[in-house]
Parts: sequence; structure tokens; C-alpha cells
Amino acid sequence: MHFLTKPLASMRKLAIVTTHPIQYYAPIFQLLAQRGNISIKVFYTWSQAADGPKNDPGFGRDVNWDIPLLNGYEYEFVENIAAEPGSHHAAGIVNPGLIDAISQWQPSALLVIGWAYRSHLAVLKHFNDKIPVLFRGDSTLLDQKPGLKSMLRLLYLRWVYSHVNYALYPGTNTKAYFEKYGLTDKQLVFAPHAVDNQRFAASRTNEAIALRQSLGIVEDEILVLFAGKLESKKSPDLLLEAFMKLNKAGVHLLIAGNGELETALKERAKAHPRIHFMGFQNQSAMPVLYQACNLFCLPSAGPNETWGLAINEAMACGKAILASNKTGCAIDLVRPGHNGEIFEAGNLQALYNSLAALCTSAEILSTLGKASLGIIANYNFSEIAEAIEATVCAGH
Repeated sequence: MHFLTKPLASMRKLAIVTTHPIQYYAPIFQLLAQRGNISIKVFYTWSQAADGPKNDPGFGRDVNWDIPLLNGYEYEFVENIAAEPGSHHAAGIVNPGLIDAISQWQPSALLVIGWAYRSHLAVLKHFNDKIPVLFRGDSTLLDQKPGLKSMLRLLYLRWVYSHVNYALYPGTNTKAYFEKYGLTDKQLVFAPHAVDNQRFAASRTNEAIALRQSLGIVEDEILVLFAGKLESKKSPDLLLEAFMKLNKAGVHLLIAGNGELETALKERAKAHPRIHFMGFQNQSAMPVLYQACNLFCLPSAGPNETWGLAINEAMACGKAILASNKTGCAIDLVRPGHNGEIFEAGNLQALYNSLAALCTSAEILSTLGKASLGIIANYNFSEIAEAIEATVCAGH
């Protein structure tokens, strides 16, 4: 057990503003509270209840995560009066009482996760120059195109980030983004994106074997996995076409998820016996899928595949990775020839070539997967918590 290192009266208080409880942030909040180096309170701006499913437009269904997201830390659901509540548009987060709620708690620093909501931007503006303002985002320049729109965006985003004292960036592409929009090296703090590595690495071997057997995949055959929303930006259709072009005996493809492309994908693949589909799988089931596969592929073309946390999850399960160069984390997590390959987004032939090179043997993929474990070990919740604590407690 971690005991408090400072008396409560002198402990720095960090208010955290984010839209809703999700499986990638709740463990960080829990860890910060457990470590006891700072006091935190999370202000949720979208959700109005602790329990119950939330509609996810990308999956085309309601989602209710099956791991605890509200245990072990202080939080408050702030009333959201948006006509169409949601995190998919700026007007979906409108909280007239948010600034007062934060002020009443009297924080010594503020962390805002994502600015592109009406209330979040208002909070950045209000607390700027009052207390240190930290910002967490993962935007990149990967989809940016030159032109007037880009110039106007430059001016606007420089204004937005002028309200931020410190930005927590997860990787190389986001650091370049923050630098372009006016933040200096002294303002930039590396805080990697992470998943619960231990939960994904915990052996689910028997379940993984059972899953492979249910799909008719024998021990020495190769299973390529795509898991995520079946939407255009993730390009599962490109992977399907490359796999069908490969058409190699002993190599299977599993597409797990739901979304707008689901019907078309199933129709295209209906005559192919080595292509399998599964619907949305909740968090407790995901380690089984990753552990059952030999190669995980995220072929995203974007826009806005800012990181790709599914790659973290697959790497924590010790899997080889094939990712497009429009996947935000690829430059940091995928090392060609060491733990996988990176291909040009949207290029069918490039994806086919990478698939063909990787799917030569399960043994080679196993070696690449072991390398993934070494890389992902440093992308963990403790690294994020320490980065936040250091920034809040350094007297800034």
C-alpha cells in the first residue's frame, strides 16, 4: 500500500475535466488517488449517471464497458444541458455549472482532456493565469493539407493553446503538433498513452485456443486480427482486399467489431472460408482475441487516427504489429523488422506486400511479438501518473 507522502493540508489539488469514464483514463485516476502525492477530483462533462450504456456512433450501438471505471477516486457528474449530448461534436458538451463546480473545490492546478467542446474551451479560458493549466491531447499533423483552411487553423489553434501552461503529449506526432501551434519544449511533458498491460498480458491461453478451434484454425496456422470500429477511417475494407489477394492456405483473418461497413464487408467475404467475423467485444473479452491471433493489423487511413490504443493492447499480449503510416502511434511503437511493419496508408499493394512478408510462419511472428513486449513495457499508467505529478508538484 502506498501511504501519503504529504499532509493533506499542503497537498496540491488537481481538478481533471474530461467527458466521460473510459477504460483508458479511469485507471490513471485510480492510480493517482492511490499514490497519494496529489489530491484529484474528476469532473465528467457528458455523462449524467454513473452507470448505463452510452451511445457510440462509431460502433453504431450503445456501449457499456464491463470493467469498473468509477472506483477509487473522487468524481462529479456536472449537468450537461446540450440539446444533443455527446462527445462527437463541440455543442454536445454544455455545462453552465462547470466553472463554479471546479472553483468551489479550490484546485491548485487544472488538467483538461480535449479542448474541442464548448465547456472545455470555456474552462481553459477562465482558469488561464489563475492556476497552472495542463492539457492532454493526442492530435497530430498526419492529415493536414496546405491551404487557406490550414492557415486559419494555425491562427486559431495558436490562440487556443495560448491558454495552456503545459501539454502532456503521448508520442512523436503529437509533440510535433503542439510545437507547430506555439508550445515550447519547456511546456511539453511526455506522458505516454497506455493500457492496462498486466490485464492484457495475463494468460487466457485456454480461452484463446478455444476461440481458434471454434473458427477452425489449427495450431500452426496464422490468424490476422483486426479489432475496432468498422468505419472508413480504420480501413478494414483495405485489409479485407489485401487478405483476399494474398489468399494463402493456413492464414486466416478475423474482423471483430461493428460499424457502418459491416454489411458490405460480410457480403464481400461471404464466399471465403478463412475470413471470420465477430461483433463488438467488451473489454474483458479483448485479451482473448489478441492472444488468439498471431498478427494484429490496424490499416487506418484516417483522418484522425490520432494514436491507436488497440496496438498497445495487442503489444501487451505479445503480438506482431502491422500498421499504416497514418496511425498516430506507429512511429513510436512499430519498429520495422523488429516487431512488425509499417505500410503506406490506402495503398493496397503495400499492405499486400507487408502481409505476404509477415505471414510466412507463425514462428517468425512469435519472435516479432516478443519484441513488442519489450517496447510496450515503458508505456504504462505509472509513467503517466508520474508525469502528471511532476508537473503539478514542481511548483509551476
